[in-house]
Amino acid sequence: MSGGSSGGEDAGRRPAEPTEPTRRLFFALWPDEAMQQELAHAARKIVRASGGRPVPARNLHVTLAFLGSVAESRLPVVRAVAARVAAGIARSAGSVSLTLDRVQHWARPRILCATTEVEPVAAAALAQALKLQLSGAGLTPDLRPFRAHVTLARKVNRYSRELSLPPVTWTFGSFSLVDSRTDPEGSLYSVLDSWPLDGSRQNP
Repeated sequence: MSGGSSGGEDAGRRPAEPTEPTRRLFFALWPDEAMQQELAHAARKIVRASGGRPVPARNLHVTLAFLGSVAESRLPVVRAVAARVAAGIARSAGSVSLTLDRVQHWARPRILCATTEVEPVAAAALAQALKLQLSGAGLTPDLRPFRAHVTLARKVNRYSRELSLPPVTWTFGSFSLVDSRTDPEGSLYSVLDSWPLDGSRQNP
């Protein structure tokens, strides 16, 4: 009987499989530093009056499609989707523009956003194309309707309608795949790759 119980106890166990690394990803229209600073300057009084926590200028962007956690082994699939979408968009438009001229306070997530009075049709089409292609490739993007916006501040409880946002127009010749990480000081974004909208990128 010696040792019988311990052997039986471990007999049905399998070694734990290693967990595959993942990344928290999204596609975005990512402005250059000058564009980010222009919007941050235009919105500074509105953000200050909201009492919220300002989003650093370097983090300002327009999300096109949010994927969430994606296994690193799936990155080639994500990039292939982006290449197909870029090639398709290039046949109809070589760039995407939007004019940020409104501010909205979204109460539930407690954020202050710069939005557009006129829907940016090309941006919406790009977002929809990405979501359809990602879903078709077996990925699980957030499928909620695209709403062009730039988050300006978080933890916002009030918004002064007496202040208006001077129009800021952003024009993009590409879209980007972005990695999102969080540390105690906030979100850290890294652009992993970008795809021109004029079809100039040649993919193997």
